[in-house]
Formats: sequence, C-alpha cells, structure tokens
Amino acid sequence: MNWLFGSALKTTMVTPEKALAGRDRYAYAVPTTHTVLGTPLQGPWPEGTEVLYVGMGCFWGAERTFWKIPGVVTTAVGYQGGFTPFPSYEETCTGQTGHTEIVMVAYDPTVVSADDLLRTFWESHDPTQGYRQGNDVGTTYRSAIYTTTPEQELAARTTRDEFQPRLTKSGFGEITTEIRSADEAGTFYYAEGYHQQYLDKNPAGYCGLGGTGVSCPRPTGA
Repeated sequence: MNWLFGSALKTTMVTPEKALAGRDRYAYAVPTTHTVLGTPLQGPWPEGTEVLYVGMGCFWGAERTFWKIPGVVTTAVGYQGGFTPFPSYEETCTGQTGHTEIVMVAYDPTVVSADDLLRTFWESHDPTQGYRQGNDVGTTYRSAIYTTTPEQELAARTTRDEFQPRLTKSGFGEITTEIRSADEAGTFYYAEGYHQQYLDKNPAGYCGLGGTGVSCPRPTGA
C-alpha cells in the first residue's frame, strides 16, 4: 500500500519524543462485526478465546489469510507497537507514530494452536526484510509477533528458531521479526472501518502478501 504515501514513508524507527501526539479517542467509528465470520470485532468472545497479534506487511492480505483458518473466532486490522495514541492510517504511513500494521487474531486454542497460527505466519511472508515487505517499504510494514500468553511467546521463539535454518539453506538472511509481549508492544488500535476485512469488500483489491516458498517445520506425524 506504500504507493499511496510513498514519499512520506520512513525506514528509521521514530523515537517516543519525536512521535506524533495523537489523541485521546478514535477519530473514526470502529465496526462492531466481522463481515465474513459474523463475530464481534471487539468482543466479547467465547470463554477460552485467546488473542495473538501479528504483523506481516500490508494488513489487508494478512487478515484474509487468518480469517480462513478453522478455529479463528475473529480477526481485525489495526496499529500497534508504536507511541502515538489512537493514530490514523495517514499518520501511521508517515512513519512518525512507530506503529506497524497488525492483524489481531482471536482463536479457540482447542481447535487451532498458537504453533499452527505461527507456522502460517512464517510461511505467508518474508520475515527477513526488516522495515519492508515486498514493495511496501517503511517501519509500518515490519514483521512482528505480539504475544498474550507465555505459551505463545515460547511458540513464537521456537518456530522462529526452527524456521531460520530452512531459510538460510534457501538463501535468505536472518529473521528480523520483532517478538515481544502485547503488554510491552502497547495498545492495539483498531484501524478505520474501510480497512477491516478489506479484501472481502474488495476481492480484487491490492494484496502485497507473499511468502518465501520455504515451509516451516511441523511435528512428526502432523
């Protein structure tokens, strides 16, 4: 999506002191319901639902990848990992909020595991590109995993360490994915309504998502 704001994108992470000021509430209305799954975007969700946050570049295609997975309760796109409260899309695209584009994945862990979701994550983009993803360039498009449980954090680091040798063997560099807890990454701010389930509303719309062609290891017998 960087062609919309190409001249403004930044490839150097902004500092908290220089980040945009933001605001104390959303400047737009956040939709209540997932257009594909029919589930609440902001909850409440069934008891036992867990949430994982992932950044894979442009969030339009990334969200579609996850809403198709059985066991996923809902998905939403937004901004996280930065400093500006309640940012807008235009503000994040300047690189001056510190956020990356994120997909929130709420899922039933009795149906789909964090390990399986993370294998989809690793295989569906190139996690070695730093502050870019394909033609989308800037800190807004960095690869990220923000976890909400110790099990997710372990799965993120374990699958990363299992995936790296396969990437290296295939000629790719070191994984640059940012892995930290969602508490440390800060609030997930829902994106504007037109971004939510964008490729459901615009089936022929832009999708910059592209993997490396390298498979992430799976348990024997999986």
